[in-house]
Amino acid sequence: MASGSDDIDVRSFASQIPFARHLGFELTKFEGGESEILYTARPEHLNTFDVTHGGACMTLLDIAMAAAARSQTPELGAVTIEMKTTFMRPSVGPLHARGRLVHRTATLAFTEATIYDEQARVCAHATGTFKYVKRRLPTGPGSANAMRPPSTD
Repeated sequence: MASGSDDIDVRSFASQIPFARHLGFELTKFEGGESEILYTARPEHLNTFDVTHGGACMTLLDIAMAAAARSQTPELGAVTIEMKTTFMRPSVGPLHARGRLVHRTATLAFTEATIYDEQARVCAHATGTFKYVKRRLPTGPGSANAMRPPSTD
């Protein structure tokens, strides 16, 4: 799969987000205003009905939309301004989310994403608005940048 920029590797994008790494998301598409993420919930990601927890699904949708927004300008970050999610069926088994940049301005991205199950049935759908921001390197505990001095630019 191609990357939107030489400095963003499609395989490492999701690993740059600690929560996405914890959940085991695998970004497989990051280009042309589109994204795709594969995800299989582990037992600790399930709810009391033994289906993928809604919070994990919303995180999957959020990151799929942000990735779609960033895929055309990966040098920028994208932060969630608002998100609306609709759950249509239980999200069970291996899942994949597809994100799409619907429209953008200089500072905002309007996006949508859908989660599909293994039989390609729609499980959940979201729309979201993201603000483009200057991308910053992660500096939290465990980050490769944690010991670097702060940027002066």
